[in-house]
Amino acid sequence: MKLFIASDIHGSAYWCRQMIEAYRAEKADRMLLLGDILYHGPRNDLPQEYAPKEVITLLNSMKKEIFCVRGNCDTEVDQMVLEFPILADYSVIPMGNRIIYVTHGHKFNTKTPPPLQKGDILLHGHTHIPAWEKFADDNLYLNPGSISIPKNGSANSYMILENGIFHWKTLDGEVYQKL
Repeated sequence: MKLFIASDIHGSAYWCRQMIEAYRAEKADRMLLLGDILYHGPRNDLPQEYAPKEVITLLNSMKKEIFCVRGNCDTEVDQMVLEFPILADYSVIPMGNRIIYVTHGHKFNTKTPPPLQKGDILLHGHTHIPAWEKFADDNLYLNPGSISIPKNGSANSYMILENGIFHWKTLDGEVYQKL
């Protein structure tokens, strides 16, 4: 299975359309969203073409292809308009003899990790900064960056997980990290 992983759309219809184009170009089987879908949040400037209602329409048209975890900007009101579940605090993906613990990053992160065993992977968004680094008990922290509001000079980006290999890509499809 080819998994397209993205985070932090923050209501940007422009970047949501770009993300969907990249998803289609990748011919991925499923899209995993790491939260912060509709609202831009009080600490962020409005993203380009802020139009949460359009993002709702775009994502609802793909509801059978998406699974998601809840971000700190996602609420029960958002769930009332989105036709796929968004309120889970985490998800667990088995990968061989380890797991990928998927969350947004505002509750569980490298400073306050979830229950992980040696070699497990922590995958989250929230920081808007791509990451691939070891931490704690030989665990790995991965972050796809942000679709709409990248920080620290990073690109608008996403990840692909296929055959146990992670690829970080710009929305143009350029690979800039592989693990």
